[in-house]
This record gives sequence, structure tokens and C-alpha cells, in this order.
Amino acid sequence: MTNTNGQRLWDSLMEMAKIGGTEKGGVNRLTGTDLDKQSRDLFKRWCEEAGCTVTIDALGNMFARRPGKNSGKLPVAIGSHLDSQPTGGKYDGALGVLAGLEVIRSLNDHGIETDAPVEVVNWTNEEGSRFSPPMTCSGAYAGVFTVDYAASRADENGKTLGEEIARIGYAGPEPVGDHKLGCFLELHIEQGPVLEEGGEKAGIVTGGQAQRWYEVTVTGQEAHAGPTPMARRKDALVAASRMVDAVNAIGHEFQPNACATVGYMRVYPNSRNVIPGEVFFSVDFRHPDDETLSGMDAALKTRCEEIAEKAGVSLDLVDIWHCPPTIFDERCVSALRDAAQEAKLPAREMISGAGHDALYVARVAPTAMLFVPCKDGISHNEAEYASPEACAAGAEVLFGAALRLAGRV
Repeated sequence: MTNTNGQRLWDSLMEMAKIGGTEKGGVNRLTGTDLDKQSRDLFKRWCEEAGCTVTIDALGNMFARRPGKNSGKLPVAIGSHLDSQPTGGKYDGALGVLAGLEVIRSLNDHGIETDAPVEVVNWTNEEGSRFSPPMTCSGAYAGVFTVDYAASRADENGKTLGEEIARIGYAGPEPVGDHKLGCFLELHIEQGPVLEEGGEKAGIVTGGQAQRWYEVTVTGQEAHAGPTPMARRKDALVAASRMVDAVNAIGHEFQPNACATVGYMRVYPNSRNVIPGEVFFSVDFRHPDDETLSGMDAALKTRCEEIAEKAGVSLDLVDIWHCPPTIFDERCVSALRDAAQEAKLPAREMISGAGHDALYVARVAPTAMLFVPCKDGISHNEAEYASPEACAAGAEVLFGAALRLAGRV
């Protein structure tokens, strides 16, 4: 017999997925959009129906509290995010938020009173797909970014995160960072193939790898595609393409465990018969070891400068974000490990390859993460899928861990 209601969790996931649902079965809920507001409204209503009090900080981070017997204790918080990639899946982020809500609903079902309060958290702009960098508002909560910096992040049209959160009515009165947590647990789909291939039902995440993000602008000279001789061209796209190849090569050279990705590119003027004069692109580097990541950083800068000089173009390479490796709290990790054992779920310990809000929250509160398998390891994709059984198993482990950490009266 399980403590949580897997069918209710699944129904909630599918209902939330209708907001911003795409034709291919995914979701598109970018931060600060009207769809973001709809998802927040639904989450807030469900939390209040479960007897929670919802408070919101100035960046839109949402905290739904179920009181405990000891109101003086800091809450055991569970959460993730409701924003998505433009072609995101139903489970990335939303599972962690709604599984936290399922824990509270199940505590209510069983009439269980906890010593410490239990909360569900929805962090703003985890994905960073509209407003870069990612994990912006959990980062501001943890003091990694200033509130002004987070609020000033702008999208391609010049609209800022702060303006858009206020526009949709979710710039709350609570100062960012004032809402203290006793500890924080985050459930997430793995976003990789390891658990599925190994047959494990749970991943006990002991930490996260280091990451660096860059924004690169290559400036050449626009010219007519017909009359301009090849030898006299300053083609920004050709130079940028060589840089993209260098990024990929660096990822292969710094194995094992290195990842190197160019995921976004913008070409100007983007006309068929004009030699490109400017190219902007992103670079994402990841590695569990920060020293190795620094080596990748040095290689990127050296090679891009060499390519730019040879091509006769100018280069502006900006470091926009660095997240060092994170080690999670042993007590929180143990609570998840013990809960998985109690639920008789085969588990393995893992390092997170992706960035998550938990990596920043860990700087100010004891934190750990739990992964559940997803089909073929596919994520950030409309085909993303985690089975009802996997989602239910994650909620069951969270329930057991939350009781261990909050204390059952």
C-alpha cells in the first residue's frame, strides 16, 4: 500500500500540461507570459484547496505552506518550477512542483500532523529560455544574483523579467530571500538514460556538476553575395561556424564527463544574398570538476580568438554565468535514500548533469534531489515522457523523506 495517490498526481500533471500544450504533446510556458500566469493561478488554487497559505516574493517565487505543530520551526520545502522550454515536455519542473503538492494532499488524506511545516515551492525562471541566465530567481533567493540583476534580465524584445512578472500579477510583497527554509527537496526526471538503462527506479542525487555559459558575438562585414570575391570576404557566419566546431571539439577533448553545446544562434542580416555581417551564439560548458571546466574555458577563448584573427572578424566573448560544483546535504540525501529503501525501489546514487534550482538553494539551506527515469533519456523535447509509475514512485519517496525531515507528531 502506498502513502500517496499516483493517479491524482498523474491527473494533476495532465491538467497542468493543458496550459501551453503543443500539438506534439509538449508544453510552451515561458516565464512571465500569460500562460505562465495561468499555470501559477492553477497551482495557487490547488494549494489553497489543500489548506495551504500561499506567499509570493518580489520575483514571483511562490511558497505554499501547510502548517506544522511547531510554527517556530523552519519548513521542509519541496519544489521545482512550472516554466518550460519553448518546445518543452510535460514533466520537466512540473513534476517536482506537483509531487510536492501530492505530498501535502496525502498528509491531509492520512490526517498526519508534522512537527515542522511542509511547503511546496515554485521557483521563477528556472529554464532561462526567455530570460537568461537560468535558475535566475532561485539564484537571487540564494544571494548569487542581486534582485535588481534578476529583475533586469531582458528578452529579445527588451521586456524585462521584473516587468513581465509584475504584468501577470505575480510580483509579490515578500522580499526575496526573506522566506527561510529548513531544508529543500527537489524531484525531477533524470533527463538522461542512466536510470532507465540500469533498471533503477530512483536516483539519489548527491550533487551537481559545474557549468559555464557564454554569449559570443562575431562581427564581420555585410556585402553582396555575388560581386564580393571569396578572398576579400569577412564572413561572420563562416567564422562563427568554425567556433561552433571548436566548441564541439573541446567537449570531446575533455572527456570523460565533459559536455559542450551551442544551442542558440542568431544571424544578421539573415538574407539569402548578403554575406552575414554579425552572428550571435550561446555556449554551454559542463563538467563535474571545476578545474577541468576552467581548462575548457581557456581552450574556448584561445581558439575563438585564433579563428577570429584568421578570418579578419572581431570577437566579443562574454562569460555570463558560472555555477561551481555542488555537494548536497548528507541528512537530506539520507532521508531520500532511506525513503527509497522503505518503498522497496531500486536506487542508485548520481551526480546531476543538468542545472536545477536545488543547486542554488543548497547555498542557503540543506538540500538534496531525487531523480526518476524518463523514456530514452529525452528531455527539453515535446517527446519527453515519464510513466505514471515513475512519477508515483517519486512522490512516494518524497513523502517518506518529508516525514523523516519534518517529524511526525
